[in-house]
Amino acid sequence: MKKIVIVVAPHPDDETFGCGGTLLRHTAEGDEVHWLIVTDMRTEHGFSQEAVNRRQAEIQKVAASYIFSKVHNLELPPARLDTLAKGNLVDAIGRVIKEISPTVVYLPFRGDIHTDHAAVFDAVVSCTKWFRYPSIRRALCYETLSETDFGLNPEGAKFVPNSFVDITPYINQKIEIARLYESEMGEFPFPRSAEALRALAQVRGAACGCLAAESFMLLREIIK
Repeated sequence: MKKIVIVVAPHPDDETFGCGGTLLRHTAEGDEVHWLIVTDMRTEHGFSQEAVNRRQAEIQKVAASYIFSKVHNLELPPARLDTLAKGNLVDAIGRVIKEISPTVVYLPFRGDIHTDHAAVFDAVVSCTKWFRYPSIRRALCYETLSETDFGLNPEGAKFVPNSFVDITPYINQKIEIARLYESEMGEFPFPRSAEALRALAQVRGAACGCLAAESFMLLREIIK
């Protein structure tokens, strides 16, 4: 049965580092996949026009690589989501979810080191209530290199995967898409590197019996 999928990315690149292989698999299996970008570079947010143009070009290339059904961009200021009214963020995300009626939602882990990830998690979770958003059947948190693994609060929640997706046929393409974010990728042992992406996929694959996998924390599943 065809699924309608939405991946919510606090920043362009989170979707790829977090669950790029899974998104490629969804598309290959005929599912409808949407990309919701919450923040973006804009001159009014203090970025140069050159940086804005570069990021917009990256977004276009990445969207074409995944063959997303639609890209939704809230264009909010990065690194400042925790200063915005939570209700406004919930309303903005909720409008997109109501528009497309997804069955599967991928969202960032709340324990990530970046405050934008926590703010997006809280807002998306508010948009998964069955009586307001009845289409949603599964909600899963993805892990993001240099964000999830750097969440060092000893009293905070830890990312404990309980759901795995075999991305063996898609790991090379995921890495190629990640390279489109030229300003985000670096040389190993930089965490956002081709080697680190492949290593994490191999570790998660070893946990579930395949060559490469992505892991998630399943928050909610409704089976009818």
